[in-house]
Amino acid sequence: MAEGYTLAFTCRDAVGIVAAVTGALAGNDGFILDSQQYADLETGRFFMRLHFQSAGPKLPPTRDGVAALIAPVAAQFGFDWRLVPADHRPKMLIAASKQLHCLHDLLYRWQTGALPVDIAGVTANHEDGRALAERHGLPFFPLPTAPAAKAERDAELQRLMRETGADYLVLARYMQVLGADLVQSFPGRIVNIHHSFLPGFVGAKPYHRAHDRGVKLIGATAHFVTEELDEGPIIEQAVERVDHRASVEELIAIGRDIEAQVLSRAVAWVAQQRVFPNNGRTVVFR
Repeated sequence: MAEGYTLAFTCRDAVGIVAAVTGALAGNDGFILDSQQYADLETGRFFMRLHFQSAGPKLPPTRDGVAALIAPVAAQFGFDWRLVPADHRPKMLIAASKQLHCLHDLLYRWQTGALPVDIAGVTANHEDGRALAERHGLPFFPLPTAPAAKAERDAELQRLMRETGADYLVLARYMQVLGADLVQSFPGRIVNIHHSFLPGFVGAKPYHRAHDRGVKLIGATAHFVTEELDEGPIIEQAVERVDHRASVEELIAIGRDIEAQVLSRAVAWVAQQRVFPNNGRTVVFR
């Protein structure tokens, strides 16, 4: 019980939610280590994340027992909730392409213990990432490469998600548009990364065109994938200022570094139950 549990929930806002939850825990030897909450007055939704552990014998020794203590409060207020051990590590399937900087970063952080996830494997529509995956002891799942094989790639991704038991699909510069059926099969479970020029400089060679326009800020955006291309709820963003001295190659290097950092933060926050979809936005308890 040293690590305790993480409780994350959202519901329609009302008076007494915090008192009810914390009271249920306090009355059963639940010791709260960390608590974050937010009431969105625009949407009328309430969001909360609690990290707690046992302070005595009343707190049940199992996750199901603890859930049974919280269930009456959850039913009273209509929680959409998750209760996981604090050391819970969701399983991620990582999809990549030829650009491997984000994949490198995720695997390095995972191998060093900085990324609190389990990785089900790496999949890609090019062979470039195979050696990297296998070097980390991970299975590599090749996808069809032909431009016309979009449906086959999506079907294979669906199969891999099911057969590996992955909780999330992480698009680490996968560079392919997912079909509606795949996206609808995993709502809130697909995380993507892209440069933050959008909606400007859509398509190939965005940094070349940004350089031609003399941009002063470059960055990256991590978001949940929805059916509308690159329009899903944003999880994390970062920018860096540049000036006229930066070459195209330097812009690309800076952009790749930002993309890797932003994606890794987004994946970690999702894994730690810190991210809550809120209509077209997110609530993120950092």
